[in-house]
Amino acid sequence: MARQDVETDESAPYAAPGGFAQRLRAGLTSPKPISFFLFLFIAATIIPAFAISIVLLQRNDAAQREVVNTLTEAMASSVAEAVDRELSGMLTTLRVLSTTPTLAADNIPDFYDRAKLALAGTGSYLILLDENLGQMLNTRVPYGTELDPTSDPRSAQTALDSRAATISGVFFGRTSSKWVFNVILPYLVDNREPRLLVMTRDVVSLANTLSQQMLRGGWNASLIDRDGTVIVSSYLSSDIGKPFFLDIDSNVSPQIARPREPEEGNFQEDTYVAIVEESDLSGWKVVVWAPSSSVEEPMRRSLRLLLGGSLIIIAIGMAAAWFLGRQIAKPVRRLADDARRLGAGEPVKAAIYPIAEVTTVSAALAEAAGDRKQAENEIRLLMREVAHRAKNQLTVVASMAKQTARNARSLPTFLDSFQKRLYGLARSTDLLIAGGATGVELRELLLAQIEPFRPDDAKRLELSGPHFRLASQAAQTIGLAIHELATNASKYGAFATRSGRLSISWRVEDEKLVIHWREHLARLSRRRPVKFGFGTEIIERMLGGTLDAEIERTFHRDGLECVFRIPVERVLPDRAHRAPDAGY
Repeated sequence: MARQDVETDESAPYAAPGGFAQRLRAGLTSPKPISFFLFLFIAATIIPAFAISIVLLQRNDAAQREVVNTLTEAMASSVAEAVDRELSGMLTTLRVLSTTPTLAADNIPDFYDRAKLALAGTGSYLILLDENLGQMLNTRVPYGTELDPTSDPRSAQTALDSRAATISGVFFGRTSSKWVFNVILPYLVDNREPRLLVMTRDVVSLANTLSQQMLRGGWNASLIDRDGTVIVSSYLSSDIGKPFFLDIDSNVSPQIARPREPEEGNFQEDTYVAIVEESDLSGWKVVVWAPSSSVEEPMRRSLRLLLGGSLIIIAIGMAAAWFLGRQIAKPVRRLADDARRLGAGEPVKAAIYPIAEVTTVSAALAEAAGDRKQAENEIRLLMREVAHRAKNQLTVVASMAKQTARNARSLPTFLDSFQKRLYGLARSTDLLIAGGATGVELRELLLAQIEPFRPDDAKRLELSGPHFRLASQAAQTIGLAIHELATNASKYGAFATRSGRLSISWRVEDEKLVIHWREHLARLSRRRPVKFGFGTEIIERMLGGTLDAEIERTFHRDGLECVFRIPVERVLPDRAHRAPDAGY
């Protein structure tokens, strides 16, 4: 498009000497790019925010690493390992005591003295159970004291049945009147009744294992047995023997846990962070836990710092925005006035602004005003083209009406046939409008014309062929022909019976578009026609005459076959409007 001459006024973007362009080249004006002002704004807001964010991220990262690494890897694992060492040592002691000759000789008094001497000062006591789980000796009390059955028959029976070492959970011992746990080793000798060597120990002795850990920031540790009962806890010693107050999943660590039932004296938080480590030897679990609020406190503290820094940044940003607003608001208002003049069709002149980008926009608006004038002329041309196409459509409709009336025997027959043909023409027109200058896809055109007549069974219609786009006029003509063939198929051919099939294929061969229409049915009920109607005229005259198509029509015993060979150059869209990937 040729550029129109501009005025010699100083405000014109391309003026004669002494105008806008000359002043720019002479350096008399020095508009700053908008990026210069934005840089000032970004520098005033982002740099402080960036510095504060770095500090906060470093602190938060250090806090998270300390919590995760120290508690997860150190506390829980070390407690579990320490518990396993204690239990393993007790089991080893039991194995050593099981080799005592006096026990093999069934010299119980002497075995009692030797066991009591060996366990003195260890905090552990030995119990010997018979096959009925009755206590034969207990080093907590003098030998010969009358003893009750064991206070933990379940674990003892498990060891007796499995004939393997067993570690009990926590229970209240009647002899000791304390919370204890047992390590049980079956003593099996040939030709003698089985017995159980039991080493019992107060759970309080395990408290040192927890107290040795560095528990800070609201973190606590609890040791619970397989039944979920607290063996020992760093938080409240009164929790021993009670169910652990958190509902935990042994397979997830760390996890967010909730209390089973809040109890007086415990934390009343809604959620807790829990880290679970299971003992390999006993099946006991070490739970390191803390209220979520305690864990999140470092983050909250960081957020408070971030909020304070943000307020400072906002204040700086507001000052910068005020400054930028004064620099941009006035030019923008003038651009808005120019845009309104452009919308009203009035001429627009370029102007000089302090911001280079705004100056560029002003020049673009002035140029757009000229482009609009030319676009209006093009629209008038398009309107004439639309009127011409409308006349062509009316001509086609008039021809359809004449031919339909010529072959109609009654007014209802005429109305029905004419309406169907109008619908077919309308469907082709819809595709033409949707495709625009790029043309109409052949497959879409075929489906649009056949859709009103096709049966519900999708297998009775088969379409095959490559992508092919048709010019608007060619699509309209071929669409009318396909409509007539589909109408005949619904009346006399493939769609008139329950078993008929229709297959349509197309290909490009020797610079010709070959469309193959083939109907299949049990037997063709209609003889070869001797009188041709409007459908035949469309196929013979419009396809043959308008598109130079070669037409072959054959009535087989099992259905109609039509082959159309149309020169490709007669049906292709204008190359200037063809899509890059459209092929033909």
